[in-house]
Amino acid sequence: MFRFRENDIDTGLYLQLQDLTAVLSGLPELKFDYAYGSTIDKDHFKMTASANWGIGNTIARKAGFKTDILLRTIGTLHHSDIPAMQAFEKNISESPIQTFADQLFTLFEDIRLEEIIKKERPGTADLFSIRRSYLKQYFNQQLQANVTRSYLLDELYCLIYLLVQSETPDPSFPNANSKQVVQLEKLQPILFELFEAKRTRDIARITEKVVYRLEPVYKDMTNDYFIFPISNLSTYTEKNVFDALTRTDPLANDSAQEDVSEENSNTFDEQFSSWHSENENADRNQNFMQFELEQGTSSSLLGEGARETEEGDQALASIQGASGESEQNDYSDMQAMEKSQSTQSEEASSGIYGRENRHAKKIFKNAEKPSAEDEALYRQYAEEIAPYQRRLSNTIEKMLEHKRQMPRGNLSTGRLSKNLIPAVTEDYPRLFYKKDDESNEMDASFTLLVDCSASMMNKMEETKKGVVLFHEVLKRLKIPHTIIGFWEEATGVKEHVQPNYFHKIHSFNHSLYANNGANIMQLEAQEDNRDGYSIRVAAEELEARSDKNRFLLVFSDGEPAASNYTENGILDTNMAVSETRKKGIDVVGLFLAEGEISEQDDELMRNIYGRERIMVPSVADLPDHFAPLLKKLLLKVV
Repeated sequence: MFRFRENDIDTGLYLQLQDLTAVLSGLPELKFDYAYGSTIDKDHFKMTASANWGIGNTIARKAGFKTDILLRTIGTLHHSDIPAMQAFEKNISESPIQTFADQLFTLFEDIRLEEIIKKERPGTADLFSIRRSYLKQYFNQQLQANVTRSYLLDELYCLIYLLVQSETPDPSFPNANSKQVVQLEKLQPILFELFEAKRTRDIARITEKVVYRLEPVYKDMTNDYFIFPISNLSTYTEKNVFDALTRTDPLANDSAQEDVSEENSNTFDEQFSSWHSENENADRNQNFMQFELEQGTSSSLLGEGARETEEGDQALASIQGASGESEQNDYSDMQAMEKSQSTQSEEASSGIYGRENRHAKKIFKNAEKPSAEDEALYRQYAEEIAPYQRRLSNTIEKMLEHKRQMPRGNLSTGRLSKNLIPAVTEDYPRLFYKKDDESNEMDASFTLLVDCSASMMNKMEETKKGVVLFHEVLKRLKIPHTIIGFWEEATGVKEHVQPNYFHKIHSFNHSLYANNGANIMQLEAQEDNRDGYSIRVAAEELEARSDKNRFLLVFSDGEPAASNYTENGILDTNMAVSETRKKGIDVVGLFLAEGEISEQDDELMRNIYGRERIMVPSVADLPDHFAPLLKKLLLKVV
C-alpha cells in the first residue's frame, strides 16, 4: 500500500507480534516477520504481516499488524480450504486478469474469516473496526489516483471494496468514472452473495463469476493491494494449513501388517508405566520431550523391534547419538545423518551470536605502533579536549575524596559515636563508626565500541576526539577500559562466511599506560557494520571481568548495514543490547549525525537502545555531549 520503511521497526512491538503469532497459531516455532503483504509461508515456517500498515498512524499500524496475524493464524490456518483454493487457482490460471482475481479472492476470503474470528473472539471487534476505517480511507484515496491515471480495473477494485465494506445499502461514488459505476451496479447481485458465503469454496465461486463477467472488457490490474494468503499453494497436499505445518514425513517402510503367530512367537505382553496409551498424541498438544524422527519403521515386533509410530506424530526437537566405525558392517554412506548433524552444529553455533549472524566470523586486529604523525595528532586532540577532561576529572575526584572522608556510621564495632541517644531509645543500638583510609568505590570497567563503517568517513576525525576524551579521563581515574573499532569486510563476504573485524586499539591490560593514547589515531572508516554481532562479541570480554560496574558504549551513525542483515539488523541489534543488559552490563548508544537530528533517526535509536541513548547533532559537539554522559556514568560508580 505504501512504501516500505524498514528503519521504522519498533522492536518492542515486533517481539509482541512474534509472541502473538506463536500463541494464536499454537505453533511455538512459527516465526513472524514483516513483508509486503500478509501470508503464511510453509517453506520458511513463518507468517508475515504487511509492513505498510498505517505509517504515521500508530493506532492503525498496530491494529493492522494484529489483525493480519488474527486473519492468518485463527482464520487461514484453520478455516481456509486448501483444495478449494487450488481448484480456484487452476480455474483462473489462463485468465487475462489473474492478478485481479487473486486479489479479489483474498479480499473476499478475509471478509469471511473476519466474521469467524469476531464470533470466536469478540474482543477483536475493535481491532477490525480500526482496520476497516483505515482501509476505507486508503481505498478512497486510491480510487481518486486510479481515476486520474485511467487504471480502469484498479478503479473498479477500489469501488468493489468500498461497496462491500460500506455501512449504507446504496453508497454513491460521485468522483468515479461513470462507466465503472455502471459496471459496479451490474456486479452488485454477485457481490452481495458474499454475505451468505460459509466456505472457501463459496468465495472461490463468487470470485470466478465476477472474473468471467469482466474478462472481455478489462486489462489486468496495475497495483497490488493484497497478496494471496498462502505462498507456494501448489505444494500443499493437506486440506488445511495447520495440518500442512504440523505434518511429519511418512515412514520409509511399513511392516506393521506382517503376520506373526502368537503361538510361535517368543514374546509376552507387559505394560510399562513409562509409556502407555494415555501418552499418545491425540490432539498434538503434548508437553513431554519430543524427538525428530526423519524416518522410521512401523512394525509389530516387540522387545528390541522398531518403535511403533504413525504419520501424525509431532516431532520438533532433535536428538543425536555417537557413531563409530564398525568392524563388521560399512555404514559410511549415511547422508541423512551427516545432514542432520551438520544442521544441528550450525544451529548450535548460531545460538551464541544470534540467528542472523550464524555465518559471521570474528577476526581480531591489534593496534600497530603509532607513527610520529599519529603521536603529533594525538597531542593536538588532547589539547583541544583538555578543558573538558580537567573539569570532568576534578568533579569525579572531589566526589571520591568526599566519599573517603565520610565516615560509615551505625556500625556494631569501631569508634564510639558522639550520638548516644540510640542507646536509650533502641533495643539494639548501633553506636560505632569507621573512617576508611582508602576507597574502592571506582570498581568499574568500560568498553568503547566504535562503528568503522564507510558511512563514518566524514565523522571519524571528530569521533576520535571523543574517544581521546574518554581515554584521558579514565586513565587519570585509573579505570581500566578497552577501545575497539568494528566493521564487516563486504568484499570478503562469501556464501557462508561474513568476516567481521575487531580492531583493538586499547586492551584492559594496557589502557592505563602513559604513552599509548596515539593508537586511537588508527581508527579509520572501512566497509559495513553488523552491530548486533559486534555488541555480543564485545560483551563477552566485559562479562568475564569481575568489576562491579561494567559499561559498553557504542558509537554509531545509524542503522546497521551488512550482508543479509538489512531486513533484521535493527531487531538483532536490539536483542543484542537486551541480552547484554541482562548480563549486568550497561549499554549506551551514541548517535552521530551530520546536522539536525530527524525524528526518524531518534526513533531508530530508541528502537535499538531505548532510553539509554545520546543523540549528537554534530560530531563537533561530541565533547559537549560526551562529558555529561561520562560524568553520569562515573557518578553512578562512585
